[in-house]
Amino acid sequence: MRILTLAHQWIPEHCAGAEVMLHTMLRALTARGHEVSVCLSRQTGDPYQLDGIDILPRVGDGQITPTADVLITHLENTPRATLLGKWNDIPVVQVLHNTMQVTRGWLVREPVALAVHNSQWMLADYTAWCRIHGHELPSSMVVRPPVWAHEYATTPGDCVTLINLRPDERTSDGETFGKGAELFWELAERLPDVKFLGVKGAYGEQMVRDLPNVEVLEHIPHEQMREQVYARTRVLLMPSSYESWGRTAVEAMASGIPVLAHPTPGLVEALGGSGILMDRRDVAVWAEAIQALGEGSPVYDMFSAESRRRSAELDPTEDLNAWCEAVESLKG
Repeated sequence: MRILTLAHQWIPEHCAGAEVMLHTMLRALTARGHEVSVCLSRQTGDPYQLDGIDILPRVGDGQITPTADVLITHLENTPRATLLGKWNDIPVVQVLHNTMQVTRGWLVREPVALAVHNSQWMLADYTAWCRIHGHELPSSMVVRPPVWAHEYATTPGDCVTLINLRPDERTSDGETFGKGAELFWELAERLPDVKFLGVKGAYGEQMVRDLPNVEVLEHIPHEQMREQVYARTRVLLMPSSYESWGRTAVEAMASGIPVLAHPTPGLVEALGGSGILMDRRDVAVWAEAIQALGEGSPVYDMFSAESRRRSAELDPTEDLNAWCEAVESLKG
């Protein structure tokens, strides 16, 4: 099969969770012998190949004339992909990473052959939303953001880490999004004897301060995360106001790194009872949890073992096989 993906940016230049997820899903298709290419609408530069996938950065404003058996898309390229699919009679697969109003609108504006949700709670949310608003939910499946544990597993380090130093901000829809940078810096101030590591994210404003016990890294390509981030991390913080899943939590759990998280529906599902869930507004409780996970702590050993157990449960083999079979079934 010839499979064309439309996206705005791609790895390794732009290593956000959505792009890493979709790239891993495309890797599974190339492993089955399919011809896969990615056409980018924002990123410029020379074409390149990554894991057998042809990446085609934007070279101008000309219209794409697709020659493919299936179109795959996500995020802001969804409207363009669905129109191209309609005009050229090519089935379109939309991969969904969030429940924002704009994404919901894209899902029902033009029909898609398959909608792929990144979690069970998100599929349930879209199902209810479509029923309430009188829309027909497209044929749907769940593919949890696939993480191959062996690509991330390492020996944990000694830092308390936050990946993506994005502070809270409101969208035009009135929703709050942020990765908890404010809490990260408050905790670093409260615990001056604890080493903290902040990693700049691939998108959004980044909140950076100067504290003696905090080191801040620039945005790290995903293939370097094991050595540069997880090998230095003892505890991972995920105090996000919104997470549809929580990929970095799953990556960290491959090394038995305990995760402290705000209970968004996505993080609750991703952690599966293996993490420590706390309200992001209660700084004192987060500080106490970090101290309880100190060197030689039996509590740390318990949650580390739970993290490894959950990592094994989330082996992506079954999800990726189902994904490939679903895409292959769309060829006319």
